[in-house]
Amino acid sequence: MTDYIIGLTGGIGSGKTTVTNIFATYGIDIIDADIIARNVVQKGSPALHSISEHFGANFIQSDGTLDRALLRQKIFSDSNEKTWLNNLLHPLIREEITAKVKQSNSPYCIIVAPLLIENNLTSLVNRVLVIDVNESTQLSRTTARDSNSINQVKAIMNSQVSRKIRQSHADDLLNNDDCTLDSLKQTVKQLHQNYLLLAEESSKNR
Repeated sequence: MTDYIIGLTGGIGSGKTTVTNIFATYGIDIIDADIIARNVVQKGSPALHSISEHFGANFIQSDGTLDRALLRQKIFSDSNEKTWLNNLLHPLIREEITAKVKQSNSPYCIIVAPLLIENNLTSLVNRVLVIDVNESTQLSRTTARDSNSINQVKAIMNSQVSRKIRQSHADDLLNNDDCTLDSLKQTVKQLHQNYLLLAEESSKNR
């Protein structure tokens, strides 16, 4: 079991996936909260049944899977419904993250979560790495990548903590506004070497 855990977060369009993919090339286990969030509501799951009962059968598509677009639209327009959904899913997601950390065997592991701070997943980690970009970069990257409208992207950004709050939680801050892939790889290499040392030091102090 890995004893040293890095929490990696950043706003939408910041480049979290690119950075975690680089860490993965060093053999570091990546625990992706977004993937876990999708798995806990997969076809036939108890959580999906609860969502159907609460929101209605029309939130389930003909193939038995969740209509994510409809659900996203619902919770962005109704904070009470968003709270209900969070109360259902967050304990399940947290439980699965904890289980995957226990299964990890790399020198340290990374929990990557867009809502690491908002969902208090920081309590699970030893150190927080924030991938930081300005808001105009978030807008331009995300509209180009996902074909979302500017208003849709802004709604997602507004549902996340502010850049300033995210920065205040950072033990390590990686600015990814103008990074080339080569410079990003170099920065991640330096972070990786530092995390190896911190993990080793932590294991000695146990």
